[in-house]
Amino acid sequence: MQTDSYVIKVNGSPVHPKILDFHVNILRPNGIENLKTRKPRWAVRASEMSKKTFNPIRAIVDTMKAKPHPNKPMIALSIGDPTIFGNLPTDDEVVRAMKDAIDSQKYNGYAPRYQCSREVIAKYYTCPEAPLEAKDVILTSGCSQAIELALAVLANPGQNILVPRPGFSLYKTLALSLGVEVKLYNLMPEKSWEIDLKHMESLVDDKTACIIINNPSNPCGSVFSKKTFAKNNRRQCVPILTDEIYGDMVFEYGAFQALAPLSTNVPILSCGGLAKRWLVPGWRMGWILIHDRKEIFGKEIREGLVRLSQRILGPCTIVQGALDHIMKRTPQHFYENTINFIKSNADLCYNTLATVPGLCPIQPAGAMYFMVGIDMEHFPEFQSDVDFTERMISEQSVFCLPATCFEYPNFFRIVLTVPEEMMVEACRRICEFCAEHYQDGDAAQDLECDK
Repeated sequence: MQTDSYVIKVNGSPVHPKILDFHVNILRPNGIENLKTRKPRWAVRASEMSKKTFNPIRAIVDTMKAKPHPNKPMIALSIGDPTIFGNLPTDDEVVRAMKDAIDSQKYNGYAPRYQCSREVIAKYYTCPEAPLEAKDVILTSGCSQAIELALAVLANPGQNILVPRPGFSLYKTLALSLGVEVKLYNLMPEKSWEIDLKHMESLVDDKTACIIINNPSNPCGSVFSKKTFAKNNRRQCVPILTDEIYGDMVFEYGAFQALAPLSTNVPILSCGGLAKRWLVPGWRMGWILIHDRKEIFGKEIREGLVRLSQRILGPCTIVQGALDHIMKRTPQHFYENTINFIKSNADLCYNTLATVPGLCPIQPAGAMYFMVGIDMEHFPEFQSDVDFTERMISEQSVFCLPATCFEYPNFFRIVLTVPEEMMVEACRRICEFCAEHYQDGDAAQDLECDK
C-alpha cells in the first residue's frame, strides 16, 4: 500500500506566523499539491433533548413583566410547596425518624434502593384487590422522577400519550423531551372536573403508549369517583400511568379511590411519594408501584424500570432508613389537621369568590388547589388570563398562576396552603380587583366597540 509523504512549510519559515490561514505543500511522487486549510472552529451544540424540553409555566411566568404594588406586600398563591410559609410543618415523629437514621450512622454511604424500604412501601399500600410485594416497588428521587421513569419505560419517540387538560405541566415537559407526542383529553368544569371519558377514548390510536390519570388533580383539586373508572380502557389495550401523589389529601373520608384495585385487566404504574402527605417535598422520596396482575408488563417493563432507576443512585439513603418509622408512627391527627386546614381555606375561597361578578370558582374536593374561571366578556380590557393575572400582581400584589400554564385558558389557580389570614387578605384583594375592572353587558359591548 502506497503512502504519501508530507513536508509542511509555513510561508517558508520555521516560525509559526500569527495568522489564521496558511498553506500546506504536500509532496507527492507526481508533484506538489498546494491546499488551503482553515483553523478548526468550535461547533458545540445543545442536544436535541434539551431543545425539546419546555416548561410552559416558566415560559409564561418568566415573560411576565408586572411588578407588585409598592404599598401592598406580595401574596404568592402560585407555589405548589406546602412548606413555603412555615405554617404546615411535618410531624415531630417524621423529624425524629430522620434524626434516628442519621444518628445510627447506617445510611451514610452509597447504596441501592434498600430492600427493606421497598418492603415498607409495599406493605403500606398493599390490599386484597391489588396486592404488592417489594419487587413491585421502584424507589425514585421524588414523585417527579417516578413519572419520568414510568414515561421513559413505556413510550418511545414517535408514540403518543394521553394527558389531562387542565393538567400538571410536567407530563408534557417530560414527554416532549423524549420525542413523544402529547394528546390532551378534557376534564369537565361543569361536572367538577370529571374526566370526559368519551373524549379520552376517542384519542387512543395504535401509537398510544399510555394514559396519564392524575387523581386527585393538580391543578383542579378534583377527586374522581369510582363511577369515573367503572368503564376502564381494557378494550383499548393501553396501560395507565396514574399520578396519585395527592391520594391521601382529600376533604371527605373515603372519597379517594386508588385506581389499581378497580382493574385487574389493565396494567398500571402508580406514582407517589412522601412530598404531600408528609409535607416534605424537599426530601425527594418517591416510588412507582407496579400493578400487573395479568402479567401484561411481564419481565420487560419491570427490568426496564430497574435499569432506568440504576442510572443514578436515586433517593436519599437517610430518608430510606427513616421510612419504616415515618410510615408506621406518624399519627392520624397529623394528616387530619393538614386536610382540615386546606379544606378550610378552600371553603373560605369558594364562599368569597362565588359572590364576585365575573368569576366562577369550582370547589375542590382534594389536593391543595382551587381553580377559578374568568368570564372574559365582563373583563374586556384583558386579552387573556395571563393579562388578567399580570394586572392583579401590579395592582393588588396577588400572584395566581394563569391556567394557560395548564393548557386551559380563562381560569387561574390558587394554592390553598397559605396561612389563613393571608388567604383572607388575598381574597379581599381579588374581590377589589374584579370590582374595579368588571363591566356589565352593555358597558362591555360599548368598550368593545370603542376598540
